Amino acid sequence: MENHKPDGTVKKNLIEIITRKINQLPKAERNLLENGSTYIGLNAALCGLIANSLFRCILHVTQARVAAGLPMAVIPFLTVHVSYKGLVSLPLTTGDLHCETCTITRGGLVGLVFGGLYPVFLAIPVNGDLAARYSSALLPKKGNILNYWIRISKPVFRKM
Repeated sequence: MENHKPDGTVKKNLIEIITRKINQLPKAERNLLENGSTYIGLNAALCGLIANSLFRCILHVTQARVAAGLPMAVIPFLTVHVSYKGLVSLPLTTGDLHCETCTITRGGLVGLVFGGLYPVFLAIPVNGDLAARYSSALLPKKGNILNYWIRISKPVFRKM
């Protein structure tokens, strides 16, 4: 018996079938499939800017608006865009993701974790550093750091 190595014809046929089915979708659904990562990335960028603004108000930081705002918009956008493409769009279009529930769950988790929570957690050290640099807020000593940031972050998480 010969050892048969599987060739890529089955995978190619599957990708062709998926591509044809995607092209048969209505324009609105095809647009969402192709540009969904950009939409979720823009949402993450907006969440980053809002979290940055809320922490700046709480910590009374008035300097370095652009220096803090630019990374708070760009880093979450790029992170969500790449993670959504890699975890949802690419496996869906290559046929590696077959379960509809799995696709929805993955998309929801990427949106929640990378689009909602990550920008808020990213805003904490950015604005904490600015508050320490410009001495705009009284920061805690070494023993109370965790309690301080939990107390400071609660209103931000409630508003988000």
